Amino acid sequence: MNVTAKPARVTKRRAETRARLLDAAYRVFADKGFGRTRIEDICTAAGYTRGAFYSQFDSLDELFFSLYDERALLISDQVGDALAEVDDPDTIEAALDQVAATLLLDRDWLLIKTDFLMHAARNPVVAERLLHHRSQLRTAIEQRLAATAAAVAVDPPSPLGTVADAARAVVAAYDGVTVQLLLDNDTAAARDWLSQLLAALLRG
Repeated sequence: MNVTAKPARVTKRRAETRARLLDAAYRVFADKGFGRTRIEDICTAAGYTRGAFYSQFDSLDELFFSLYDERALLISDQVGDALAEVDDPDTIEAALDQVAATLLLDRDWLLIKTDFLMHAARNPVVAERLLHHRSQLRTAIEQRLAATAAAVAVDPPSPLGTVADAARAVVAAYDGVTVQLLLDNDTAAARDWLSQLLAALLRG
């Protein structure tokens, strides 16, 4: 009985360690910037040793991708929830209005993501992996949009022509809003701009 209980306790402890390291990394990255953060900074913030860090991650890049996966899943879920809340939409554009109103706009995360994009731009191996992650995010959004288009029996929005194009437009618009939000720190204005940008891209 005791032998079978041990793995569960170990798994729970490892999960807690990982969660604390990720939470600490988020705070430190947002405060200091990805390029200025050391593994020791994250360990200190989380209250762990380097050994605990390396039991979970091979590098800071690996840790970042874990954070990115979390945010990508959150964004995908937000898109899905937003689309599910649309009442009898006449077109998929109505669903995208709801997406613009609810999509994650967290300034700390945008700071972290922007720092890492600069890092990836100078490191082809990291850039390739980041492109793969972004492709997964676009695919998830595309699947959500396709399901909505099928449910309301409408064609994809013009002038882009396909749901895949619409998904790319959502991600591109989201990236564009990053710049405004980082400069003026006005979430309401950034969200309004996102809505207008999606309208311009998807409705012509």
